[in-house]
Amino acid sequence: MRLAFESAGCRCIFSCDWDKHARTTYKQNFGEEPLGDIRKIKSDEIPEHDILAAGFPCQPFSISGVSKKNSLGRPHGFEDKTQGTLFFEIARIIRDRRPKAFMLENVKNLLTHDNRKTIETIYETLQLDLQYHVLPPILLDAKTVVPQHRERIFIIGFSEQRSFTKPVLPKRDPKIGDILEEKVPDKYVLTDHLWSYLQKYAQKHQRAGNGFGFGMTSLNGISRTLSARYYKDGSEILIPRGKLKNPRRLTPRECARLMGFPENFIIPVSDTQAYKQFGNSVVVPVIQEIARSLVEALENKPQAEMHGYATFGRQLSLPV
Repeated sequence: MRLAFESAGCRCIFSCDWDKHARTTYKQNFGEEPLGDIRKIKSDEIPEHDILAAGFPCQPFSISGVSKKNSLGRPHGFEDKTQGTLFFEIARIIRDRRPKAFMLENVKNLLTHDNRKTIETIYETLQLDLQYHVLPPILLDAKTVVPQHRERIFIIGFSEQRSFTKPVLPKRDPKIGDILEEKVPDKYVLTDHLWSYLQKYAQKHQRAGNGFGFGMTSLNGISRTLSARYYKDGSEILIPRGKLKNPRRLTPRECARLMGFPENFIIPVSDTQAYKQFGNSVVVPVIQEIARSLVEALENKPQAEMHGYATFGRQLSLPV
């Protein structure tokens, strides 16, 4: 996210990550180490800022009626609905520091998680409790800018009404073959044992009518979504090496390219940690387009009317 927002003219003044290996990578590339667990960082320790950019895990949110909680003598509202989740920490910072805008990133499944209760709680918190003007979720697939099918949603909000233009990703027709290294060490080639296991595993689920299996990628096509579990066996994205040879997994540098990172991005950690970090990251060119639209909206004068925004007021407007 920092790379993307800096390309739009922004300056990063605060960052945090509780994973020590992620902090190592960050420091090597940006010359400063992020703070740790956000739950231990007070709001007044975070500098005032114009844009908050964050991702958070999709965790179950507990929702109960206010009247029921009142009858039981339990707290309700903002402090209760999101307590114990990282979204609560994001909401806390937004509440206390009041940035002009925010961008929250998450997986597509957030829209239907827990029978939509999660997304409803998020919007209720952002719109009603925090009084922000919030767009309906924007769903973008990175496959037009990198050779990877990767759908993510982005929730964008403003402290006052702004005219925001939904970003349109450029169509670059990317292909997996474009990101591959010429010489790859043998350690990335699947062993006979692992390759045999993956094939048998896929056959087992095919017979059962399931769709589980490895993802053999066409060099002229795009891959499945890179996940943080890629370090385990690489099965979701396998690179063919001919019918008589075992396929291989991507190298960390190829994963960086798959996520749109520049060639000069330093990878100082082990392969295992690198796979986790790139699988958990965002596609840089996608965030670049969003960042440009956000900055443009903030530079323009507030608009009296908004097009495409969720209705703002004491009645909650849920995303479609």
